[in-house]
Amino acid sequence: MRTESATTSATTSATSRATAGGALPAATAVLAVTARPGQESAELGGLLLAFRRAGASLSLLCLTRGEAAANSGAARLEAVRPWEVQMAASVLGVREVGVANYRDGELHRYRAADLAERIGRAVRQHAPDMVLVVAPEAGDSADVAVARAATAAAARAGVPVVARTRPDAPGAWTVSLGESAEITRAVQHSAIAAHASQSELLPAVLQRLDLLEDEEALRWLLFPRRTPAPRSGDLTAIV
Repeated sequence: MRTESATTSATTSATSRATAGGALPAATAVLAVTARPGQESAELGGLLLAFRRAGASLSLLCLTRGEAAANSGAARLEAVRPWEVQMAASVLGVREVGVANYRDGELHRYRAADLAERIGRAVRQHAPDMVLVVAPEAGDSADVAVARAATAAAARAGVPVVARTRPDAPGAWTVSLGESAEITRAVQHSAIAAHASQSELLPAVLQRLDLLEDEEALRWLLFPRRTPAPRSGDLTAIV
């Protein structure tokens, strides 16, 4: 009889082989979960477009309305930013978008179970076979809260979680956007531009993307199940 550690080791080994070559994880439906509007474009846009190009359907849950951000215009951010994320999502090819009402800048103060319950509802609604987030080490306290809650919700549903991270992060591998990288980045730029209330930040965001060129870095927060699927206790969370 296999021990849990042996099963985990086999799962990790199989996953490492699958991603060592720089491949995008296989998925037919991807749910992106973000702390605030704009991250779906600036942080996850390149990967979302890569998943869509590979044939996956896309959905998005943004946990706040982004009202704590700087404002480049006169409109109230809690009113305008949900509209901006809808426009950006349409550029990226995201079919369904949800925006929750948690307080921006305070996600780390909410109970992880509360955030996980909200994310779990989105998982049940959209039935993804992959959840995409910003890795804890690549973001702020809100991104840490999102990653932990998303991992908890996904573990209950048996869905793997992959995170965009820094290339030097432990467990990271690099994904090439391939021959369509220039087009992908151009579409990503258009999605970022949809966030007009944040226009003052646009030059810095575009400069960062230019440095990435045709590459993105990913790491697993929750490994995929093996085939055939193991017991739920064999899932490995590594947030």
